[in-house]
Amino acid sequence: MTWIAPEVERPEGSLVAPEQELLAGYLNFHRTTLLYKCAGLTAEQLAARPLPPSNLSLLGLIRHATKVERIWFRIHFAGDNPAAPVFDPALGKDADFELIDAGRAQAEYEALIDEWALSDKAAEGHSLDEQFTFRDEVSSLRMIYIHLIGEYARHCGHADLLREHLDGVTGA
Repeated sequence: MTWIAPEVERPEGSLVAPEQELLAGYLNFHRTTLLYKCAGLTAEQLAARPLPPSNLSLLGLIRHATKVERIWFRIHFAGDNPAAPVFDPALGKDADFELIDAGRAQAEYEALIDEWALSDKAAEGHSLDEQFTFRDEVSSLRMIYIHLIGEYARHCGHADLLREHLDGVTGA
């Protein structure tokens, strides 16, 4: 039996919430939008690269989002030393897009959802102004939220194009 990406409900958040709630809400909306674009597709469709010569696939975007969540929330912000990189750095910086295996689609999908929970836990109880050092530059939790909202929004646009080329589905 072939695994099929489940249907996803995107959360509705407040448009007037305090900043931390607003940023978390927008991040969650974009997180779930990525999976919304994958809903109903088979593992093979998620792994397909329908826009050559691009190496983009929906499964690659899922893997990339998992990597980015871990890097920013758990490794850089929380300094969670046991949180190893998602992909061995020796595999290259594009391993998330290059090493695609449809047989791992469900596990990769679930790993992203698990990473979201770990990211949220890493940020829980911390001020948006809390700082950390990244590449000798001081940064903040606020920057992580803004960066990841932009990252997801950009990749959701990629997901729109991939999905349209896979089965003609467009919109929202």
